[in-house]
Amino acid sequence: MEQHNPHGNARALLPIGVFLVLYLGFGLFFEYILKIPMGFYNIPIVVIFLVALLVACLQNPLLSLDEKMVLMGKGVGDKNIIIMILIFMTAGIFVGVVGRNSADSVAYFLLSAIPAQFSVAVLFLVACFVSLSMGTSVGTITLITPIALSVAEASGFTVPLCVASVIGGAMFGDNLSFISDTTIAACNGQGCKMKDKFRSNFAIALPAALVSLAVILFLSFGQYTGQAVLEEYSLIQVIPYLLVLIGGIVGINVFVVLMLGIVSGSIIMLATGATAATDLLANMGSGAAGMFETTMVAILVSAICALIRAYGGFDALLHGIKQVFKGKKGGQLGMGLLVGAMDIATANNTVAIVMANPIAKEMSSDYGISPRKTASLLDTFSCVFQGIIPYGAQMLVALSAANELGYQLSAFQVIPNLFYPFLLLISSLLFIFVIPERKIDQM
Repeated sequence: MEQHNPHGNARALLPIGVFLVLYLGFGLFFEYILKIPMGFYNIPIVVIFLVALLVACLQNPLLSLDEKMVLMGKGVGDKNIIIMILIFMTAGIFVGVVGRNSADSVAYFLLSAIPAQFSVAVLFLVACFVSLSMGTSVGTITLITPIALSVAEASGFTVPLCVASVIGGAMFGDNLSFISDTTIAACNGQGCKMKDKFRSNFAIALPAALVSLAVILFLSFGQYTGQAVLEEYSLIQVIPYLLVLIGGIVGINVFVVLMLGIVSGSIIMLATGATAATDLLANMGSGAAGMFETTMVAILVSAICALIRAYGGFDALLHGIKQVFKGKKGGQLGMGLLVGAMDIATANNTVAIVMANPIAKEMSSDYGISPRKTASLLDTFSCVFQGIIPYGAQMLVALSAANELGYQLSAFQVIPNLFYPFLLLISSLLFIFVIPERKIDQM
């Protein structure tokens, strides 16, 4: 093998380079040259990862193909990878069960209970709650953006402000939710408990959310000219969300929490007539199937990373990082920029975390950074970049919803109003360079 070199083998990183070049290249070509809507998300990412895996298998002739298969099997068979996949599937079933009605009920209840001049702040809070409960920023944006457009039309608030508030709130929950695929990937990749990561993450995210809310309220006073948006709602449909949210915060096992959510959601949806029994089963299947690509990415990345580690690629990458980032604080910034770069290249924060996980785990050991802090940094920085990039799924879904309803909206109108992702970045940097880690551990 080639890993005896203390500086590692930089050539072993070629599969990552191949993936990034192909995925980013095709994405830019589809999105900006062929003008295909959601161009990045028309690329079969599983196929690109398979090409990268083939490149990894063709490297290092000192190992036979059978030996490489053994290495890949060990990588994929890691306990944390298995747990991650099972949680992905269960979380998908939960989201399939609760569906759209529960999210709408949360939004319309708050819009009816709070004065109309605070409607944009309500949108932000609703997006925070729904994404925190459902664990999906894209799903939250898909559900809440049409309501945001109705608020803009009825109240006089600008469309970019309303849409950006939904995106910001959705990224808050994506970052913190116990059943978010980013949280699942970060925690299982680093081997830390979700409640510990939540505590570390919450201390960083809450100040950014509160300041964002204050900015939204300040801007709201000068824009409101209309009326409230009133629709029917059913508060009983919010119960599954609350059970999942509370169960996660108090530290109940994530599988138990999700099963409570699935069972309670199923009973409520059937009892209220919101879903027929046959449709409920179909929704469960659709929810689980929706996690197929994420699951396959986790499996393929685990196999690729097992080979790269054996070839000495991670040693080379860590050697390069240590030359640039010095000390514990520098290591934390290096982790954040690493996952941020992966996110910019892949436009997918879960994929970015899965790719960065094994490298970050090595860094956490070398720099003396706790697993909970590492998981928090990976999730936070990935959400910062994912919330801002104009070609991310979150932005594209929001723009698509607006365009379908007749609003001509561009990403560059929305980005200046994305207060939460920018403030989350500032908060993250403060917690790296200003606030001692022991202060976070005491929270």
